[in-house]
Amino acid sequence: MSIASRWHPKELRRNWPGIALAVVIALAASFLSVSYGGPQLLYALFFGMAFHFLSKEQACRPGIEFCSKTLLRTGVALLGARITLDQVLELGLATTVLVLLAVVATILLGWLLSAWLKRPAAEGILSGGAVGICGASAALAIAAVLPQTKENEHFTLLTVVGVTTLSTIAMVIYPLLVKFAGLDPEAAGIFIGGTIHDVAQVVGAGYMVSSHTGDVATIVKLMRVACLVPVVVAISIIFNSRAGSTNIDTPPLVPVFLIGFVLLVIANTLGFVSATHAGWISNASRACLVTAIAALGVKTSFQALSSLGWRPVFMLVVETVWIAGLVMCGILLMA
Repeated sequence: MSIASRWHPKELRRNWPGIALAVVIALAASFLSVSYGGPQLLYALFFGMAFHFLSKEQACRPGIEFCSKTLLRTGVALLGARITLDQVLELGLATTVLVLLAVVATILLGWLLSAWLKRPAAEGILSGGAVGICGASAALAIAAVLPQTKENEHFTLLTVVGVTTLSTIAMVIYPLLVKFAGLDPEAAGIFIGGTIHDVAQVVGAGYMVSSHTGDVATIVKLMRVACLVPVVVAISIIFNSRAGSTNIDTPPLVPVFLIGFVLLVIANTLGFVSATHAGWISNASRACLVTAIAALGVKTSFQALSSLGWRPVFMLVVETVWIAGLVMCGILLMA
């Protein structure tokens, strides 16, 4: 089905019960997050899983599928409005190399861990990409170009839970760690922006230290987000070539949502996107991602997640410790 047909009014009318369900769950999660704090995406996922029984209702299924796929890709594409090429260039060569090395090394570690633990390579790449790039958003983007199987879908949700939890823990611990290590405000910003998984937690942790640390951490984190495009394209190429002539459901080589991401980065760099519009687009991206996570939660049961066992959790923890140690070593070498 083409993108235009998915947004056609007739198609939307057919999808509206499932869309309405996902939107209501997303609104409830957002209200709880704003009122009492806590990770919005994690609330949306758990609330969605509580309504798993509705995934078997024929009226809801088309809308749930629409939110978990089309809205998901739309939300990832809109992330491009946060980034400009100028922000990346401001980091300097040494920091840029360190960040790129950390991203690539963490994805490779995920792949090696999956082989060691006898898990599918897709799981190692997905977990490594989520830890190395931008947490739940990266997990969703990478999952969109992996073979579309039930196993990958369940692992994606477990990864979202894991990286969000670990990111929240890091937001509390890492500001204390950089003070204990005696890092100056800029080095602290590089560490926080180069290691914490989700953007919101990077901002929170960075500004707990100082305003300058928060600014540096945000720019470093946005550079990691910019790595999403080449990483997802590379993963898409690898898995398309592996699929070959089999019947595995693989996405296009260069997904449309990535093209939208790149175009928004270019538009933002050239000044075509004002600060006000960038804020609107960022909020729209977040809304799409929260709704998509709610729909993914509805599609998944707790039993399906628990069946994955301890190995995925172990992979995420090891990758988190790895990227923190690697970035800290790089900072100490640059000092």
